[in-house]
Amino acid sequence: MLASLSSRFFGQGCRAFGLRADFDWVGLTMLLEVENVSLSFKGVRALDEVTFSVEEAELYSIIGPNGAGKTSMLNCISGRYTPDQGSIRFAGTEITGMKPNARPDLGIGRTFQNLALFDHMSVLDNILVGRHHLLKNNFLTGMAYWFGAQKEELEHRRYVEEIIDFLEIQPIRNAIAGTLSYGLRKRVELARAIALKPKLVLLDEPMAGMNMEEKEDMARYVVDLNEEMGMTVIMIEHDMGVVMDISSRVMVLDFGAKVVDGLPDTVMENEHVKRAYLGAEWLDDEETLAS
Repeated sequence: MLASLSSRFFGQGCRAFGLRADFDWVGLTMLLEVENVSLSFKGVRALDEVTFSVEEAELYSIIGPNGAGKTSMLNCISGRYTPDQGSIRFAGTEITGMKPNARPDLGIGRTFQNLALFDHMSVLDNILVGRHHLLKNNFLTGMAYWFGAQKEELEHRRYVEEIIDFLEIQPIRNAIAGTLSYGLRKRVELARAIALKPKLVLLDEPMAGMNMEEKEDMARYVVDLNEEMGMTVIMIEHDMGVVMDISSRVMVLDFGAKVVDGLPDTVMENEHVKRAYLGAEWLDDEETLAS
């Protein structure tokens, strides 16, 4: 049954992209701790006492049906929403009530489900925006210490050029963001998120709307920024082939509550997950055939 489930549930099957080796838990430290977080909108429960933790260097995915509370959870971590109850700690620091603009200074970056680029600006300038919290010179100090400000800008541009090389977007570095294809714009948004050198990057459906080739490229970039750049990743993604292939652990949300949290193969075998994604009728038929 498992082989049948793997091929039908994940399309190409688990480990379809062949990008991720078995995850090594030795020597990891806790980076994010979410405890009993609840969130409601006008009486509707978006998150219901969700508890989970993410270790340093993990690639942690959150999955679930539409409306399960996945983006709401990212919004609580990034500070866009304040939970009704519960606690969120990042690298040992309580951040539950911290303002959103203070969180990049701690090392939290994110992308958005709906693109949030400056369409009238170039790709290079969009990525440079991601470095804003690292700027030491403001307008006045820049005027007083012109050479220092110029040196600082060159350093930021040098780092941005490294990101452009990393994501293979050199040919479009001077293009206006609003003129690019959807897939390329998603890549630029990822570039801006990692430009601030975050310890933790939150990716909200980074592969949505992409064709297979674009998904393969994006999956490779996500794995590389995790393994080569050392960034911890929390990713929301609907493509189960990608999720089960590249994630170190997976959490499933349904109606705002945590269903299961564990290794991809363990999550794949969870009865609630099978029923949520495949339907009870299909699952009962498979069990009948297997008996």
